[in-house]
Amino acid sequence: MATTIEIALASASFVEKAPLESYVAPEKPSLIGLTRAQLGALLGAIDVPAAQRKMRVQQLWHWIYFRGLTDFDQMTSVSKGLRAKLAENFTLDRPEVVAEQVSVDGTRKWLLRLPGEVQGERPHEVECVYIPDTERGTLCVSSQVGCTLTCAFCHTGTQRWVRNLTAGEIVGQVMAARDRLGDWPGGVRPTEGVVPSGDRCITNIVMMGMGEPLYNLNAVRDALLIVADGEGIAISKRRITLSTSGVVPNIERAGAEIGCMLAVSLHAVRDELRNELVPLNRKYSIAELLKACRNYPGLSNAKRITFEYVMLKGVNDSVEDAKALVRLLKGIPAKINLIPFNPWPGSRFECSDWEQIEKFSQVVFNAGYASPVRTPRGRDILAACGQLKSATEKLSARERMALRAMAMVE
Repeated sequence: MATTIEIALASASFVEKAPLESYVAPEKPSLIGLTRAQLGALLGAIDVPAAQRKMRVQQLWHWIYFRGLTDFDQMTSVSKGLRAKLAENFTLDRPEVVAEQVSVDGTRKWLLRLPGEVQGERPHEVECVYIPDTERGTLCVSSQVGCTLTCAFCHTGTQRWVRNLTAGEIVGQVMAARDRLGDWPGGVRPTEGVVPSGDRCITNIVMMGMGEPLYNLNAVRDALLIVADGEGIAISKRRITLSTSGVVPNIERAGAEIGCMLAVSLHAVRDELRNELVPLNRKYSIAELLKACRNYPGLSNAKRITFEYVMLKGVNDSVEDAKALVRLLKGIPAKINLIPFNPWPGSRFECSDWEQIEKFSQVVFNAGYASPVRTPRGRDILAACGQLKSATEKLSARERMALRAMAMVE
């Protein structure tokens, strides 16, 4: 019987998977991921007087996002009565860290557990990766359980799309990572592995984990605005990058409503090849994608778009491809990020030879573009670009029954 992935790949017109589940809020919700307005509304629901709500929201914001508290009782500026009410009705829960792997190069990968739609069935799991350097640390955050898309070279793309993450689950990844790294005031940093020497362990956020962020734009927007808020986690929007495979209608919206940096997974210079590598191209062509990039709000030499280009041996890595890439991007303030392909079990692609990557890079550089070759990180723990996929992923009983029913109908 064909899997849902195989069915999707077999159809040239079908590029987006359907979600298998929807989010069901717990009876006792977490306050993580709520906007100030939403926090104020919840305070009103537990009878906090209207005249006090703005002040109380500010207090909660400080304790949650600046101090990183996990217990209402530690919020010493909040009255005991209100702390008790908060604890009775809400939590400060983040996603549960169920596994941690540390690479030989210091990269850390966390497996995070989230509630499923159906009580008693397997919980959902996503992966989050921390990439440290001597002076900065980048956190790679997921936006979906699985992925809507089926990019041919991406391990995550072989998963089913289970559901979108909530704003709380997206912000919660940042909170959980900061917990593990001791990245709050007074926190204790890990002694093993690489940890940046500056004041903060996490200095940059990239929405490049599991999922396509622009198919979950509202939650991603709310989460990133919380992460960027100067009175809380306070990571500058110039240090937050959202990566998309090219959901054209939402690119301009993301720029206007979030204002972060943009990265585009391009990977090919011809529609016929990109149709194969990034099947979303069948819906939004390269020309449409680049038009949206040229219209990205705030685009300038100081706010360049990063074009990601995975180097696939004998597929997209010729000097002619490099010259075509330069012609395509003419007039767009851009950086071209060349990514050596990271192999994963079952992949049909190979990484380009280093000599060929250097030839490609030289053409791009000579045309005036920065063309760094991304150093693969975390390959030994399948944490490198394009490798994220929960090793514990299995079909639930309900999914198996549904697939059997589909096979019988077909």
